[in-house]
Amino acid sequence: MPNIKIFSGSSHPDLSQKIADRLGLELGKVVTKKFSNQETCVEIGESVRGEDVYIVQSGCGEINDNLMELLIMINACKIASASRVTAVIPCFPYARQDKKDKSRAPISAKLVANMLSVSGADHIITMDLHASQIQGFFDIPVDNLYAEPAVLKWIKENIAEWKNCTIVSPDAGGAKRVTSIADRLNVDFALIHKERKKANEVDRMVLVGDVKDRVAILVDDMADTCGTICHAADKLISAGATKVYAILTHGIFSGPAISRINNACFEAVVVTNTIPQEEKMRHCPKIQVIDISMILAEAIRRTHNGESVSYLFSHVPL
Repeated sequence: MPNIKIFSGSSHPDLSQKIADRLGLELGKVVTKKFSNQETCVEIGESVRGEDVYIVQSGCGEINDNLMELLIMINACKIASASRVTAVIPCFPYARQDKKDKSRAPISAKLVANMLSVSGADHIITMDLHASQIQGFFDIPVDNLYAEPAVLKWIKENIAEWKNCTIVSPDAGGAKRVTSIADRLNVDFALIHKERKKANEVDRMVLVGDVKDRVAILVDDMADTCGTICHAADKLISAGATKVYAILTHGIFSGPAISRINNACFEAVVVTNTIPQEEKMRHCPKIQVIDISMILAEAIRRTHNGESVSYLFSHVPL
């Protein structure tokens, strides 16, 4: 592949390396460091003039530092005459702040979109946005890839009794994602209606659908403090489910998440590696990881070659 450069931010070097290996490329030389006053400094260590540049940075860990680093890297490449700069953001930061759900609430996802555009990004590749309307916050093209094909593959390979399962959404917002998976597996779905009194705390839950004597598979786009999915798992077991799995695209797992999962009745909690999970897997044997680097790599390859990306919405690249 001529004229393509892939750079890694400091949020998820492991994923960037996997993407580069998959494409048969070397990661570009870049040095990211902090000055003593905590300002971010980025030095791109090779020429990008006229190149098609991809910068891989996920919204995890020190989110604000990583976002700032991404903006600075995009800008550094842009003013060094890169022909096109694409930000590959596996987990989009601030995606949950996407609407004014109460007076004077900020719409931070739109602000992040504006910042990316202003810094000089020409194209965004991301995965399982919390709300797909976030694509409309940008005036530049956004490819929102889905982990769904990889999830379907995992279910068929790892859950022996998948033909007798129910796919469950832990909230009404994820109903669309769940029905799509249930249709493609040709199984039933259920959903849990939850009421929140305040953020990160669930008040009460109601199960709509039947899980008795079946394997229940909870599917959601992200799990942060895991209050919702752990409540949901208890609800499913009390409703007669034989086993409960959770499959989540972005495993943020902040605060008490790990201890909650360890104490909950999951067979396995399956996440993708849009966010680094090595540290969490050491503390929690239930966490399993689906590698999605080949989906991102194939999206980069297709974008670079001017091919259609829509094949990836329903297939896992081999």
